[in-house]
Amino acid sequence: MPAIVGAVQVISIGSSGVFNIGDVYSIMPSTNAKTFAGSGSFNTGDGITLYNYNSSTNVKDQDGIDQGLYFNA
Repeated sequence: MPAIVGAVQVISIGSSGVFNIGDVYSIMPSTNAKTFAGSGSFNTGDGITLYNYNSSTNVKDQDGIDQGLYFNA
């Protein structure tokens, strides 16, 4: 069903944002990220005690090419 839209002013849209005016069947923005974190990085809560004596994070990507987001609809 057609929509009648008045004046629209867009100040800014973020890098992962989607802006649409009118009819649409489906909007599916997609993104990917690679996260490296050391020992105890994602712990949350009250009163956490960590003992990370000799901890290291290997950030070297051996394969060089990762799977893309192709055909992920």
